[in-house]
Amino acid sequence: MLIKIGFDIALRFNVATSILYTLRVHPSRLADLVAPEDFRIEPNVPVQDYLDVFGNQCGRISAGPGMIRFTNHAVIRSSNLLDEEPPDLPQQDIRDLPVDTLPYLLPTRYCESDSELLSLAWGRFGHISGGAARVRAICDFVHNYLRFDYLRARSNRTALESYREGTGVCRDFTHLAITLCRCLNIPAAYTTGYLGDIGVPPVDDPMDFSAWFEAYLNGRWYTFDARHNARRIGRVLMGRGRDASDVALTTVFGLHSLENFHVITEQVG
Repeated sequence: MLIKIGFDIALRFNVATSILYTLRVHPSRLADLVAPEDFRIEPNVPVQDYLDVFGNQCGRISAGPGMIRFTNHAVIRSSNLLDEEPPDLPQQDIRDLPVDTLPYLLPTRYCESDSELLSLAWGRFGHISGGAARVRAICDFVHNYLRFDYLRARSNRTALESYREGTGVCRDFTHLAITLCRCLNIPAAYTTGYLGDIGVPPVDDPMDFSAWFEAYLNGRWYTFDARHNARRIGRVLMGRGRDASDVALTTVFGLHSLENFHVITEQVG
């Protein structure tokens, strides 16, 4: 299956500043691209490309007063299979987890696993046996508990605040699910990328990037999605980290405004 992906994002600045971005396809998916991404920045400015500590393809630019426009177009090969279902096996003992999974157990800015959510997690899910069963129960809970509302979206809402407010967008669903997993000693990573209406009825909302998460179970990472609470096809990974702050599309060190935001994710043919 082929998927056309891309975006057109424009930001306006009143003063000179620096911008970090995570807007490219994740290095693990580069071999699936039919041709290299047609990624452009207008006006043409020097770019410092780098891999961050999580292995994401990032860039840094300096922008003067005015507008910066990021565009990208690509076609990528993708499996037409649903997200893989993890086996129902006993949860791995925390003492046996690989050391590189341990950062995904710790509390972070948006995932306060050392908060009141700790008692909630053990009280609601502690009796469930098996790591995969626990993660599925968490997804069921978050999906049914939070109300999806674009109009109440805000960039600084944490998992605990999402739980208290009972609302959020896909990043909030993901943060709450990640936090509950970590409370139960299940490593969980925040992931973001493209997820179009492929294999499901289309919705009227404008296309956007999506957030989901990966849980470490039985020696490997598996994909879960508390927002949609369903296995899907056609995910295209862009970034992976501990929470949304690690994989922000753009990080701007100064005041700015969003002038344009358009995302494309659709099956070709």
